[in-house]
Amino acid sequence: MPNPATTVAAPRLAQPAAVRGAGLGLRRALLEPLAELKAGAIDFLEIAPENWMQLGGRFGRQFRALTERYPFAAHGLSLSLGGPAPLDESFVLALKRFLDEHGIADYSEHLSYCSDARGQLYDLMPIPHTEEAVAHVAARIRRVQELLERRIAVENVSTYAAPGQRISELAFINAVIAEADCDLLLDVNNIHVNSINHGYDASAFLDGLPLSRVRYVHIAGHHAEAHDLCIDTHGADVIDPVWALLAQACAKLGPLPTLLERDFNLPPLATLLVEIDQIRAVQTRHAPAQAATARG
Repeated sequence: MPNPATTVAAPRLAQPAAVRGAGLGLRRALLEPLAELKAGAIDFLEIAPENWMQLGGRFGRQFRALTERYPFAAHGLSLSLGGPAPLDESFVLALKRFLDEHGIADYSEHLSYCSDARGQLYDLMPIPHTEEAVAHVAARIRRVQELLERRIAVENVSTYAAPGQRISELAFINAVIAEADCDLLLDVNNIHVNSINHGYDASAFLDGLPLSRVRYVHIAGHHAEAHDLCIDTHGADVIDPVWALLAQACAKLGPLPTLLERDFNLPPLATLLVEIDQIRAVQTRHAPAQAATARG
């Protein structure tokens, strides 16, 4: 039987994202400022669907107004793709109804787990990088795609330990995406964070990912706890090395849709729009120099 961590699959292209340009993660504090924002200031919004699926009243009406005005992507928090507990298929079906209701085509999840037999752990835990985990996670992703009737993307996550690792992080990501036949949500901040925490070259890691499978991109800020420890907070401005990774990705793939994540220490919307403009500047600068071979 082929080893899932070493089998080389034929190159396949990502499903083109339904969103375009530069986007922003939606937080409740942004509902009113976004309602007053002039058209064209941002191109799309992204939500964690768990935070909006059961929302009614004023917040529900404000959310509906935004889904009628902007394209949306959804980035899940609770599927626990690497977890030991059975997949919550009733939740996946409810999620499908929500995505269909709001016309959201792009759905992604974290390549991690967040639950065990006792329930939710309320954190994104690292999956052991093993061949057995590749098969387990890939099977769960395939089932989610079957239930959602959508090809999904999985995100390379930030980690602070590597329990039970028998294959590299890079080999693990490549193997899961190939065996699950899914796409990659490329998080360039997580690459930088992990390069500090685990001591590898961020640029080389980016080059080693299955770039033909990238659906869209996340960029964010983090907290530098020590010279060898970064915490992925989404609570600070994006730093130059992370912008450089976005530029590297755009140089290879062209101006893929890119989302700014900001979850904590939320500044005024006008401040976030400065970074949105920086994303657009990177996309524009690299648009003419797309590497045709990157998606071949």
